[in-house]
Amino acid sequence: MATDFDVYERELWAGRAPAYERGFARLTDHIAGPLLDAAGVGAGTRVLDVGTGPGVVSARAAGRGAEVSAMDADPLMAETAARNVPGLDARVAILPDVPFADGSFDAVAGNFVINHVGDPGAALTALRRVLRPAGRLALTCWVMPGVGALAVVRDALDEAGVPWPDDIPPAPFLEHGERAAFGRLVAAAGYSAVEVEDVLWEHAVDPDEWWETCALGGVGSNGVVVGRQDEPTLARVKAAYDGIVARFVRPDGKVSLPAHALLARATR
Repeated sequence: MATDFDVYERELWAGRAPAYERGFARLTDHIAGPLLDAAGVGAGTRVLDVGTGPGVVSARAAGRGAEVSAMDADPLMAETAARNVPGLDARVAILPDVPFADGSFDAVAGNFVINHVGDPGAALTALRRVLRPAGRLALTCWVMPGVGALAVVRDALDEAGVPWPDDIPPAPFLEHGERAAFGRLVAAAGYSAVEVEDVLWEHAVDPDEWWETCALGGVGSNGVVVGRQDEPTLARVKAAYDGIVARFVRPDGKVSLPAHALLARATR
């Protein structure tokens, strides 16, 4: 059954696929390779890319010769993934619904999806069902609270004095955004050999492009809040944003925004 958070997420992401593909998908691409390594994905591996978004992980898995299926809760995301990865079986489904038979996959990979579901434990249990015995799970999530690339828009809102709206529900996953808690969550769903590691990198991007795609593009809750502001308030937020990202400017004018994620691997 969908939670209030799940309903909010569906409204949040509706129509956002183009902006996400131009912005955050390029940030998350950094960890797609390590994610597939953790899942043991290679030639002939039957892999499910859950929360595929625009198909970044699916494309990389297909490039390794894997047999790839994908799912996403947003129809436009699934459509975009199918366009980007020719022949991809991309289905629309909202976790914990996983529209595949028991034991269908050698591996399940999810890149920054577990933090977008209303019941993370139920989602993990559902993903375990579609893994074969000894199949491998690999998931990423953001460290909470977010830093750098994940946080600059929220930090600008705070600096500009914009209050956080009461109608935006907190993510149920927030309490699991650190290594030990993430590991306990995965283990509680029945997985074994659970390991969680930190992954840190820097995302080089034009600061105006990041503002355009992630703030004005309405991506995530930060983008939703930005989109609600009047012109004077929006100008204050943008000025705060410019001041924050100036700390990360490179000689070429781009900024190197730090990113910090967790990568969990486990066995069914």
